[in-house]
Amino acid sequence: MTQNVQAPFKADHVGSLLRPERIHSARKDFQEGNITAETLHAIETEEIKKIVDKQIEVGLQAVTDGEFRRRFWHTDFLEHLNGVEGYVPGHGFKFNGEETERYDVRVIGKISFNQNHPHIKDFIEFKEIVGDRAVAKQTIPSPNQLFNAGIRNLEIYPDIEEYTNDVIQTYRDAVKAFYDAGCRYLQLDDVYIAGLNAPEIPFNDSGYSREQLIELALRVINGVLEDKPEDLVITTHLCRGNYRSTWAFEGSYAKIAPTLFAKEKVTGFFLEYDDDRSGDFEPLQHIPNGGPQVVLGLFTSKHGKLEDKETIKARVEEATKYVPLEQLCLSPQCGFASTHHGNILTEDEQWAKLKYIVDISKEIWG
Repeated sequence: MTQNVQAPFKADHVGSLLRPERIHSARKDFQEGNITAETLHAIETEEIKKIVDKQIEVGLQAVTDGEFRRRFWHTDFLEHLNGVEGYVPGHGFKFNGEETERYDVRVIGKISFNQNHPHIKDFIEFKEIVGDRAVAKQTIPSPNQLFNAGIRNLEIYPDIEEYTNDVIQTYRDAVKAFYDAGCRYLQLDDVYIAGLNAPEIPFNDSGYSREQLIELALRVINGVLEDKPEDLVITTHLCRGNYRSTWAFEGSYAKIAPTLFAKEKVTGFFLEYDDDRSGDFEPLQHIPNGGPQVVLGLFTSKHGKLEDKETIKARVEEATKYVPLEQLCLSPQCGFASTHHGNILTEDEQWAKLKYIVDISKEIWG
């Protein structure tokens, strides 16, 4: 039996959580050949059970597996699609003051969904852990991540139309596979779309204009969402990069809002609004009244200090100039560990922040 999910929730979260030291140690032992893959999986499962309990304890209605079985928020999913492989490039991505660990994906054949994708099996196991205590939320990278610079193989896909259609179909099949596995709350994490707001578009070598790329991104997402089951909640998280408490780029949502906020057929948007890099709330005017929920990422996942409660309430009030209060929610601006490295805060600070979000949401919405 599956639940009829009314998400996103007034207090929600993006997904990833700090990996405990036991997982870091187990990963190291596995890489050095000291334990088997089965032993590593069992350790990860035990730690996932603990953080499911903890999420429920702090009052969250939607829980995730913390992305504990992944190294990176996106590559672990993408490299298990047919026609895609992971590899080590010559350099990582440039973030503010830091270069990321070197790892990426590239297309090596025609893209399609792998019906034996390990994340489907992982979700089934995760949902059994959660049971009926909360909603099991699954996060995957957006299909638009496959349009980042250097991923598309021009010899295999000289025609961007064929490539676009294959990406859409691959994700339609992925959505169906998660749905059939019992998933009713699916989130698409999208750094690519957020990057289309930046003064200089990052991760792009297509030769297309910003306007063309925005229209293409909308077409991809809505193509994936076409004919999705009515009882499946799909949200998108627009992220400006999250790696060891650093960020990749800045810029408001103003450039994408008239197209994507107005026309993207998701149930909700998770938006970063934790600092001055994020811009103001004015782009929210393009959100249809009564349309997608807007999850305001007013709390940072990049450090452990708790935000001022009255400031948070004032910012929510400010956002109501553009979106009705009942259409707003709260969350951190991103996950706490988009990669296995994690952000620079403690697990106790992470849990305190999530509980704080739950408590403030109750004060605002009751």
